[in-house]
Amino acid sequence: MKSATIDHLMKAPLPQLLVELGVDLVESNITDASFFGALVERRDGTLILAMPVGRSPFERDTAARMLLAEGLGLDAPPVPAPLEVSRA
Repeated sequence: MKSATIDHLMKAPLPQLLVELGVDLVESNITDASFFGALVERRDGTLILAMPVGRSPFERDTAARMLLAEGLGLDAPPVPAPLEVSRA
C-alpha cells in the first residue's frame, strides 16, 4: 500500500490526501447505521474507499481517516468504543 505518516494523515485535507495516496472514493449503497465505510485494496494494489451517503461531513472525514490509518498500517490511536475497525 501507499505510504503516509499519521501526522500527515490527520492534518491534510481529505480530498488532497486521497489524491496523494491514489485512493478512489466511491459512494456505498449500504444503509446500515453501523456501517461507516470500507477500505478495499484491489489486486493491483490500488485502494478504494467506500463511504455511505447521508453522513455528516465530520463523521465521514473521521471514518475515512480511521480506515486509511488502519489500511496503511499506521500507528494511530484506537477508535473509540463502540466503533471498531476490522480486517477481512
